[in-house]
Amino acid sequence: MSVFSKPLLLTLVPCVSLAYGIQGLVAVPSIAAHTERYYDLSGSLTYLSCTALSLALPVIRAKRSGAVAGWRSALMGKAAGAVRWDWRQVALGAAVGVWATRLGTHLYARISSSGSDSRFDAIRDSVPKFGLAFFAQATWVSICLLPVLALNSIPAARLAATVLPRSVAVTDALGLLLFGGGLTLEVLADRQKSAWLQAKREGKHHEDFLASGLWARSRHPNYFGETMLWSGIAVLAGGVLTRSAGVAGMLGMKPGAAVGWRGRLLGLMLAGASPAFVATLLLFGSGVPLSEAKYDQRYGDREDYRRWKRETPVFWPKLR
Repeated sequence: MSVFSKPLLLTLVPCVSLAYGIQGLVAVPSIAAHTERYYDLSGSLTYLSCTALSLALPVIRAKRSGAVAGWRSALMGKAAGAVRWDWRQVALGAAVGVWATRLGTHLYARISSSGSDSRFDAIRDSVPKFGLAFFAQATWVSICLLPVLALNSIPAARLAATVLPRSVAVTDALGLLLFGGGLTLEVLADRQKSAWLQAKREGKHHEDFLASGLWARSRHPNYFGETMLWSGIAVLAGGVLTRSAGVAGMLGMKPGAAVGWRGRLLGLMLAGASPAFVATLLLFGSGVPLSEAKYDQRYGDREDYRRWKRETPVFWPKLR
């Protein structure tokens, strides 16, 4: 079997190509118009499109191979070539869909209200720098989706052969709890900030920075929630990807083939790449450092701001 005929690469290559393709298509008019209005919305569309493609690819292959006669037979038929997704694949697909739709619409509403995004002030008029932002977003999507794409690359019959129960395993429950908790934190943090901004515009308060609610427990509760939800996706996917049957399935090995520690390490890396990348980027890249620098420049000489920074953790929420 050629390396490019392995299920993992048969899923990764078209999905990653789609991510860069969508971002390239959005980048051209955005750069020409010097606008970041559709940047975040296009990111959400890329997440949704790549996830949908990864679920559709087994159906497309089943139809092209002649194993089934049509789409209905491929999805619902009883033929040997029929595709029946594992519930974990459906659950993670739905999780990404809910998260991407919610965040994309939230960020689009925010930029529609404000008119611009300060992250792009220094780059929107530079073709190379602005173009690089879209390239970076395609890379971000591709890395974040690695556990989902890897899980969806495993043929349904091979997933059924894993030792995980068809019901809920420990990694499934933990993953779902982490995702649900992280999404809830992110949504609440964003809503609290939106309400605070709206009240400020209406003259109901004159605060310069948000230091109440979840923002009194963490200076970046939305970033913590995002890292937490991607950790949940990684845990659920990792419960399959680190098992022998899961590794053998995504690498196209024969059923029952011996999978050494390297194979399990590959599964662990594919699952863990997403939360590791998100945490690193938010804590040391485009998230916390940019936000902290902006507010430090504005309010760094004020005692109330310095006190909030001293008493409020930058990332992990304090419980009391």
